[in-house]
Amino acid sequence: MNLFFDESGEFKAGVAMSQQGEAYQVELPSGKRTKVRARDVLLQFSAPEPVGFMAEAQAIADDIDANFLWEVAGQDEFGFADLGNEYFGHEPKPHEAAGLVLKLHSAPMYFYRKGKGRYKAAPEESLKAALAGMEKKRQQALVQAQYVEELKAHRLPDAMRPLVQQLLFKPDKNSIEYKALDAACSEMQIAPQRLMLAVGGISSAKELHFSKFLFESFPKGIGFPNVQLPALPELPVADVQAFSIDDVTTTEIDDAMSVTRLPDGKVRIGIHIAAPALGIKRDDALDAIARQRMSTVYMPGDKITMLPDELVDVFTLAEGDARPAVSLYATLDTSDWSVVSTETRAERVPIAANLRHNDLDMLVTEENLATNAGEYPHKEDIALLWQWVQMLEKGRMAKREAFGLRPEQTNRVDFNFYVEDDVVTILRRKRGAPLDKIVAELAIFANSSWGKLLHDHGVPGIYRAQGASGNGWAAKMQVRMLTHAAPHQGLGVDQYVWGTSPLRRYTDLVNQWQILACVEHGVTAPLAAPFKPRDADLFAIVSAFDAAYGAYASFQSDMERYWCLRWLAQEKGDAEAMRVEATVLKDEIVRLADIPLVIKLPGMPQVARGAQVRLDLLRWDEVDLTVEARLLDVTQNAGAEPALDEEDMSEDLQEGDAEPVPAEPAAETAPADHPASE
Repeated sequence: MNLFFDESGEFKAGVAMSQQGEAYQVELPSGKRTKVRARDVLLQFSAPEPVGFMAEAQAIADDIDANFLWEVAGQDEFGFADLGNEYFGHEPKPHEAAGLVLKLHSAPMYFYRKGKGRYKAAPEESLKAALAGMEKKRQQALVQAQYVEELKAHRLPDAMRPLVQQLLFKPDKNSIEYKALDAACSEMQIAPQRLMLAVGGISSAKELHFSKFLFESFPKGIGFPNVQLPALPELPVADVQAFSIDDVTTTEIDDAMSVTRLPDGKVRIGIHIAAPALGIKRDDALDAIARQRMSTVYMPGDKITMLPDELVDVFTLAEGDARPAVSLYATLDTSDWSVVSTETRAERVPIAANLRHNDLDMLVTEENLATNAGEYPHKEDIALLWQWVQMLEKGRMAKREAFGLRPEQTNRVDFNFYVEDDVVTILRRKRGAPLDKIVAELAIFANSSWGKLLHDHGVPGIYRAQGASGNGWAAKMQVRMLTHAAPHQGLGVDQYVWGTSPLRRYTDLVNQWQILACVEHGVTAPLAAPFKPRDADLFAIVSAFDAAYGAYASFQSDMERYWCLRWLAQEKGDAEAMRVEATVLKDEIVRLADIPLVIKLPGMPQVARGAQVRLDLLRWDEVDLTVEARLLDVTQNAGAEPALDEEDMSEDLQEGDAEPVPAEPAAETAPADHPASE
């Protein structure tokens, strides 16, 4: 006896070898034996043999029209044998009955299963909807196949053009566009971003990196809404002639300085910071713009400003005008360079000059300052500031050592990027050059002094703190953002706020509001300040700033790496490989000498930090930002640039300095990864 049975929704036929109670021992055509319950048996037959039976049943099923069968079935529940009598016009033979079962089971849109061998025809409306859905899927499959063929032919389908970024960065995996892209990539063995580059969806690797960042951080675009420029209060005009020191590309000039020689022989140093807080008020439309962005975004050759250009133009410390500023004045006794007193004022500051590193770096050197050589604007003021900032740095280093840290390294090299018409120039600058140090030390002095001012008045602010927290060296050296004063051991100061870049960092704008409250209201400042002690919104700002700043830092790092690879392509020419010098930073990590490109050399022999190595750069990828290099030899050069020690690793390679990336580009202020940068 042969059986036709249902095994977990699959219909099979076999020879019944034996029966025990309600179960059969059945041998399948493959020779395998299986146990079949009696309730799963639909038909018993003697001929033909199972293989031929199933072939005949399938032929019957293929010949049955589902639409006609549905019309014959009616709307009542039925057994397949009953329907067989109606459909065939006679009691169905075993293979006909089996073919009917196969057809019913293979048409779930037409027939709902109600039990073993029992079915019910789908309602007409449900069937129409299901058939329409099936037809839609069929059409979509045709469209998808067409998309795949176009992509394989390196043509971007028109329907995919407005979806390129979404397909790459946040795809809807159920869409036919994504399925087509995924299928084409699988067939071509290529990554989606590379295929989009090949078909013209993305014009270049640079656009790929930039588009990804904008998609994630600026989903509504980088344009500004129309803004109404604020009315400024009446302010006294300072009796100074201030000047700034920045890179030639700087447009957001946050800080300037002045030197006034007093009749009693003392000197008054002015540190003047642009004052957007005098025009922007908490929770107004301009504040909403700044708070949404949190910071200016920097990349080689471009930037996305925190504030609209027309607003920056109102507050930037441009030469030839008296600009609103918050000024910190320090009166010095030049006999020992001690600070006699400090005072903070809101005023208009005449800006006599915007000096540029590009014009002065070769003139204002330590050697020229020591011998009074060279001629340049504000020469005497710069010479005096140079003397004071050396004392400031010496005091910070003493306190840093008192915290248990080694002195900062000042003989390292920083790099400036300049991009024009997609051609990049990367210039080396020695860290701690006089102009850098003047700007950096004045900023640290101002931020530390204003941090103390807020603390003394009981007004919260956004502080940067480092050290004495957590377990282990890395945890202790991690920079934290707090709303109360705490030491920044890496800088060697008792407290440190960000307050000297309010045109390009939202934290500095917030702190400037708080500083102005202290200046205007004195002991009642805690009641008048925009942010009160333990203000939950201040904690929210800290959290949001950390997230945004981290994303901006990662993007800036990626773009600097991209432009380093572009520089390699420019310099390599037609050579098969490019030979370069590099310095070992740690273990298998090396940094090129001529550009700030850090790469990993797996399997490199253990060598001391600071050792110089020679490499052949074989290949690099501007999409993945990877470099393939070959080690040629290692030279223990005593004159090599020192590698990072543990403190520098925590500061430069994590976020352990006063101004981690993304800072204003190194050329615009001080080196971006330098603890003293601002």
